[in-house]
Amino acid sequence: MPMDYLLIPPVRLLIRNVSDTYLLENTESKYIFKIYRNAHRKLQEIKAEVELLNILKADGHSVSFPISDQHHKQIQQFQAAEGLRNGVLFSFAAGKVIHDLDQNHLNTLGKAIAKIHQTTATIKLTHTRPLFNFQTTLQDPIATLEPHFKEMPEELNYLKEIANRVIQKFVSFDTQSFSTGYCHYDLFPKNFHFDEEGKITFFDFDFAGHGYLINDLMSFLNHFFFHQLNNAITKEQAAADFNTFLNAYQTIRKLTPDEIEAIPYLGICFHIFFLKFFYDNFDDWSNPFLTPKYTKNRIDLIRKWETLYCNF
Repeated sequence: MPMDYLLIPPVRLLIRNVSDTYLLENTESKYIFKIYRNAHRKLQEIKAEVELLNILKADGHSVSFPISDQHHKQIQQFQAAEGLRNGVLFSFAAGKVIHDLDQNHLNTLGKAIAKIHQTTATIKLTHTRPLFNFQTTLQDPIATLEPHFKEMPEELNYLKEIANRVIQKFVSFDTQSFSTGYCHYDLFPKNFHFDEEGKITFFDFDFAGHGYLINDLMSFLNHFFFHQLNNAITKEQAAADFNTFLNAYQTIRKLTPDEIEAIPYLGICFHIFFLKFFYDNFDDWSNPFLTPKYTKNRIDLIRKWETLYCNF
């Protein structure tokens, strides 16, 4: 823990991932300290994340935000065993994760995301964040993954085929009318807290990048997808709940019919993008589970997503 913050609370590792996340907690306050892995996030990308969060906080959005040290720095650099690493101290998001979201939660979430998009659709960050397009979420991932599928030709062919179908599907949409901007791209309940009064706070913008803003609606749809697979919700209730969220969103920001129809097809991109993410971080983080069996299960997930949501 850098000493520039004059904080020496107990430290507990919460998550070891492509970033190491620590909880700093004492009787008076809580903080989150995230230490990034250089192989995953370069300094320019971290600067952009910090810049985005500062803008969102200044615009009145409820987000976990970077905290400055005594020297007004928000990014700490220090030598670790594996080389130079960067860290950021964040405010703690009050409340807790709620997986079974009720109507009030869904309404609050939909409106809050729409308001964030009102900001992120109009800004241009000084520093670089990833771009989400078909090149970065379909074509590049499949090219990178091809060696991994050497013994799984059927699965590789399926990925190539469905990627082409997604691209062709978007030809039928009026994408010129789609809103673009910076999106969270990982909008699962694990990344926002509700407090006892129902206030929501968002955090973990590690995957934030620029693309269609409906990517955030798509990533939230994944919550209901996995909830159904885990038999935690019925198909009918999942559809109704997502529609509640979507309606709440549109009380703030209207979507075109094509944007709504396009949401599920971006889910194919999402799953292929994250399969590449696991592959890219194999040596550093993901090797305990990136086995042929796991990979085939991920392809099966894409097939289930296609069956449930897509109409090519």
